[in-house]
Amino acid sequence: MLNNVKTDPVINKANHESENWRTSGQRLLPLQQTPAPDGYNIYPTHALGAGKISEGYETLAAWIIRHGQVQIDGYTGILWDTIQDSLNEIFHQQSLKVKWHLTEDALKDEETIEQMVRPFLGEPGAVWGTRTSLQLADFFDREKLAAMQPEPGYDLHIVIGTGAALVRKNIPLIYLDMPKNELQYRMRAGAVTNLGSSKTAAATEMYKRAYFVDWVVLNNYKQSLADRISIFADTQWGATLTWIKTQDLQAGIEQICQDTFRVRPWFEAGAWGGQWMKKNIPQLPLEEINLAWSFEMIVPENGVLFESDTYLFEIPFEWLMFLQHEAVLGKHADIFRYEFPIRFDFLDTFDGGNLSIQCHPALSYIREQFGETITQDETYYILDCKEDASVYLGFAENIDPVEFRTALENSQQQNKPVQITDYVQQHKASKHDLFLIPNSTVHSAGANNLVLEISATPYIFTFKMYDWLRPGLDGKPRPINIDHAFKNLDFSRQGALVKKELISAPALIEEGTDWQLWHLPTHAQHFYDVHRVEMDHAITFTTNGICEVMMLVEGTVIAVRTANGKETVYHYAETFVIPAAAESYTLINKGPGRAKVVKAFIKAEHPVFSTISYESTI
Repeated sequence: MLNNVKTDPVINKANHESENWRTSGQRLLPLQQTPAPDGYNIYPTHALGAGKISEGYETLAAWIIRHGQVQIDGYTGILWDTIQDSLNEIFHQQSLKVKWHLTEDALKDEETIEQMVRPFLGEPGAVWGTRTSLQLADFFDREKLAAMQPEPGYDLHIVIGTGAALVRKNIPLIYLDMPKNELQYRMRAGAVTNLGSSKTAAATEMYKRAYFVDWVVLNNYKQSLADRISIFADTQWGATLTWIKTQDLQAGIEQICQDTFRVRPWFEAGAWGGQWMKKNIPQLPLEEINLAWSFEMIVPENGVLFESDTYLFEIPFEWLMFLQHEAVLGKHADIFRYEFPIRFDFLDTFDGGNLSIQCHPALSYIREQFGETITQDETYYILDCKEDASVYLGFAENIDPVEFRTALENSQQQNKPVQITDYVQQHKASKHDLFLIPNSTVHSAGANNLVLEISATPYIFTFKMYDWLRPGLDGKPRPINIDHAFKNLDFSRQGALVKKELISAPALIEEGTDWQLWHLPTHAQHFYDVHRVEMDHAITFTTNGICEVMMLVEGTVIAVRTANGKETVYHYAETFVIPAAAESYTLINKGPGRAKVVKAFIKAEHPVFSTISYESTI
């Protein structure tokens, strides 16, 4: 996910210097709403009404001046110098004397922090670490934080930097945030560092530390601040920002969590990437070499866009869960708490290559080795494909595990190709097929597919065994994880059992004069299920207290009318959510021909539910 593509310059309004601060082939979010295309929209917005979003440092500075003392806290990846310089220039123009306290001055020394985080980063060079148990306060010298107090002779007193809210309570708090994709683009450019570090590292290493340490620590921390924040600011533009008062943001979040919403997707190139998304999503940059992934709804890394007076404001998705997880998840809120359990993403191999031959960890393994709570149980829904498309799934009859491992290790050591179909079954793929990939199952998507991957939320734990001898986009071999894989592979999933248990057989549940509801059964290990609605005109459902994630998989456009009477339009291949609190909704076909909508939802009961335990480090 962390390949270098393109570096964007930004003009810093404070010092007027050009900086290379983000590396990505994806364009920066427009500051203001642009006309939506007639089709898939990469910038789905949710209207707040007039006067809710403010733009620019001047407006934020005016708010700070009215309050005198403030704390400016925020996530890792914020360009703190830009924030401080931009505000300070305005204060200087107004002849205001400002006492700045920088939280970075209160950090523990870097060697101490490195020793703190090292146990959570795995062996040197390892792909994965373990979810941390650290808290943000562990990174700071508490006496130095406590010393950051107001001093006489200043007009303004500002504590700024990650951890600012640790200094004092009952002081107005501004929280700066940004979506995770933009944070990663800054990592790739070497513009930002990990929490408590002054040095950049290889992008993959920075991402690993972010995933297992920074994001865990800071998500728990910002959840603890929810009742204290006065202002939220979106800082992804660098040279400017947009901001919103907490009560207005909370009202907007509450509204969409009673209705329907869509997160902002983002897209990545990859070694096996294809051309379907570039050809079918007009807002994407054509200069990308390919697109392999779409983060349709991988909510640890997605944001939600709000709009007011054409200005845009993006909030990371976790805030919806912190503030409205009961409305979103309904009956399952107590089980999954602040974690959204289902993800949707695209795997594009059209005119591309095969994914690696891979598997995902067993539940006990992902918990013991990586500190995750649920594991990566997946399905492949074939949204589109060419005639020769296929999916690799399950083992051949009477496979010899020792022979298979030897072939894989020889390939890795000697750069020799493996005749993979000697060991792994290859199945023809057709539109609307659903392939079931419970954890520990060998699998791969073949070339010329557009796969809608419906899965449990974990998304980085892929044990690659064979990658077709190709390099990554950086020209280097991608990591191969044969040892991890063989500690998890289920060799009983072979022969005729594969088609019987791992390829879903649709069953008609209900039908009317112009609609049908189909069940696409998932595996017993999957805690979520899949239905497909096929309709000519309209059909109404109740949520029954359960959240549903949906996509229009055939047709051009539908509308969703919820119980409050509001209608929201969604186009082909767009992912959207019906929160449990919506109570009821009507799907309305607005295009020619029959529409087909896939929906995934959590099963009413599942054995894994009794084993889930989220421990907050707040």
